[in-house]
Amino acid sequence: MTNTDATKLPLWVQERKQVLAHDQNVEWRDGTRPDYSYHDQVLQKERKYNHPEGSLEAIAHNLVRIFEMEASHKTNPQQWLSVVADKFRMSSNGGKEYTAQETAEQGTYNLFIGKNEHYNPEEETFESSFEVFHSAFPDGFLWEAIEVLSGPPNVTFKWRHWGNFQGNFKEYQPTGETIEIVGISIA
Repeated sequence: MTNTDATKLPLWVQERKQVLAHDQNVEWRDGTRPDYSYHDQVLQKERKYNHPEGSLEAIAHNLVRIFEMEASHKTNPQQWLSVVADKFRMSSNGGKEYTAQETAEQGTYNLFIGKNEHYNPEEETFESSFEVFHSAFPDGFLWEAIEVLSGPPNVTFKWRHWGNFQGNFKEYQPTGETIEIVGISIA
């Protein structure tokens, strides 16, 4: 698929920078659109998978990155392009399902990470959870699609989420290690 063909795709499955370029009247969490230019450079250096433009893998990759940006930075889920806010439900490992509004209010870290010895989502706000992870992973906690296992209407895909532990995580000092999670999602 050529670049011209890719721009014929709906905005919500194009690259994140295209969505950001069309952000008229968006209610941004801090009043300004996020700048992903540095993290995009890190992603290009560290990613393991470069899917052909317009492929189902590339579309899944773009969609999840757009969802992450919207869930993290857009305060009004009705302005999210990546999901139908009124129908959206998110859960992890068969757990409780959360709405788009709950996701916008509490943040994905607090909803995806269960209470454990290192993190208690009940003690974190959206803002404090965001700060905890952005401090620990100053180059980003990056995400990429590995492969699509089944196509539409329910797309099942394998993904990789990683970051270099270069900043403090609560009382833990940075080790420089790469922390990597591999999982499967259904959209």
